[in-house]
Amino acid sequence: MKSMESPKLTVDISRRTHSATYMQVLSKEVNNYYHGVVDMGSNGIRFSISDLTPPTARILPTLFQDRASISLYDAQHENGSIQRRPISKKVQMDVVAALLRFKQTCIDFGVPQSNIHIIATEATRTAPNSEEFRDTVTKATGWKIQMLSPEEEGRVGSLGIASSLGVVEGLVMDLGGGSVQITWVSRKAEAKRGFSFPYGAAALMQKLEEAKKIGNEALEKLAEEITSSFRQAYNNLDIPEDMKEDAKKNGGFDLYLSGGGFRGWGYMLMSQSEISPYPIQIINGFKVSFSSFKQTAPTEILAATKEVVKIFRVSDRRRAQTPAVAFLIHALTLALPKIKDVRFCQGGVREGFLFGKLLMETRLQDPLVTATLPYKTGSASQIGELIFRALPKPSTISALKEFTPPALFNSQFISAVANIMHTQSSATKETRSSAALHSTATGLLCYTHGLSHERRAALALVLYDSCAGDLPSQHESFLARLRLILSIEEAWWCRYIGRVTAFAGGIYPAGLIPPQGPRIDLEVRCVDTGLGKKGKLPGIELTIKIPQRGGGPGSGNGVTEGAFTDENFLAAGVRRIEKIGKRKHWLEREKGQERFGIKVGVKIVEGL
Repeated sequence: MKSMESPKLTVDISRRTHSATYMQVLSKEVNNYYHGVVDMGSNGIRFSISDLTPPTARILPTLFQDRASISLYDAQHENGSIQRRPISKKVQMDVVAALLRFKQTCIDFGVPQSNIHIIATEATRTAPNSEEFRDTVTKATGWKIQMLSPEEEGRVGSLGIASSLGVVEGLVMDLGGGSVQITWVSRKAEAKRGFSFPYGAAALMQKLEEAKKIGNEALEKLAEEITSSFRQAYNNLDIPEDMKEDAKKNGGFDLYLSGGGFRGWGYMLMSQSEISPYPIQIINGFKVSFSSFKQTAPTEILAATKEVVKIFRVSDRRRAQTPAVAFLIHALTLALPKIKDVRFCQGGVREGFLFGKLLMETRLQDPLVTATLPYKTGSASQIGELIFRALPKPSTISALKEFTPPALFNSQFISAVANIMHTQSSATKETRSSAALHSTATGLLCYTHGLSHERRAALALVLYDSCAGDLPSQHESFLARLRLILSIEEAWWCRYIGRVTAFAGGIYPAGLIPPQGPRIDLEVRCVDTGLGKKGKLPGIELTIKIPQRGGGPGSGNGVTEGAFTDENFLAAGVRRIEKIGKRKHWLEREKGQERFGIKVGVKIVEGL
């Protein structure tokens, strides 16, 4: 039996102002794909270690994250002072102590020193003793602070937002404590300009308080100043004409919001959602209509409630800043062109800095497909193509258009389904359905960066229906609320895709197509008649093609392959697919409302 030896340690001595800090280095190889980032914002300092190892670099997997509640904005505005004051020695030492802890953490994880970056924004950039503060940090840690200019901050912030969803096309804004940035993002072009204004949540709160002391005239002047600034910024953003035309056709621009100030507002809107309680507690990808977003009164009332009402992920500090955020939103309503929907994003400076390091081909990868790659089986690509062939292609015949799936269910989505469809197969029947249902909210993919709530809900619902197990009663409400995130049509198609996926999973339980060839093929068409008991109903007709039966379970593409074409074995899967096409199993948005569903017919033919 081998003896267990303690890991060898080496010592790195890092001098601090008045004492020496000893860094213990575990004798392990560094990983050149690991990156440590410190985001020194106005309201706090965020630390993270990310893994940019292919093929999952697109979703910026996080190995470690922490936050130091050190407000560099408050440090310069003690007791509500309007005039900026130098960052005190005590605050500087607090920052250094937090950085040294992170330095040791980076050593523990094996992050190369060349891959550690300290990024500073507004609060550090405008501090009266900025140079002294930065020198103190460098002497104590050996790290130089990379200060972003207002333009760079806007560019990096927009990259962070671009990382937050699969497709980002529209206006983007980042609201920090000291400043707010605005620019645009598109997959077709890159913004050359962005603008930054000193209207961060904390800074604007202070301006508001001063204006209130003077009176309504000062408040009106401040509102006009902000509105004018953003109106002029929008006019000077050089937004491509095709983006403007698309916005006109689609009912307005999409607006993507990031930064602590906006995210806090997003969490408050989430707590007031008509879907209550809202089933996905992740802010990234949460969407509201602009008409709901600009109605600030309910949120202001909620934040100002005398009885302390706990709001998930909203601190007392964020609640106190609600009037400032509402004031900013009113100004934006007047300054910006027509906005259709608002998306809240987690991506900020940290994510933008890392996203900017990726090759363009990596940035353009679908985050849902990327997130499911680690679970991919050997024949997942072919099985995904098989499932996709069960979806009707868009029809040019108007009467049949209602039988084609919504745009949400594209080939990338089905690829992700095929990649991850076997992950619940080892679970017990008691847990299989509920585990699948919660997989994207609190389960396997909850930490995946880059997913909208619609895609999270759709994937979870497809996986749930693919499990064919009982759902415990305590999870039924979650199922209903998850469906409400989608349209009634999308929710129904999740059931259909889930059951086709279950059928494919039964045919290929190991996720492998045998060398002898495929066991089945699928084909689908939309029909305007021919379905139902009387053969007169319209809907979709799914054809399952199997090898020629030679008589008996031992025939087919091999000695045992014929067992997969056994009539009784196939019949159970066929019944589950056809069941969702029966009117009594159609979905209804709310009780008493008209149900939605599509008649489904399934037939089995011999001959691949």
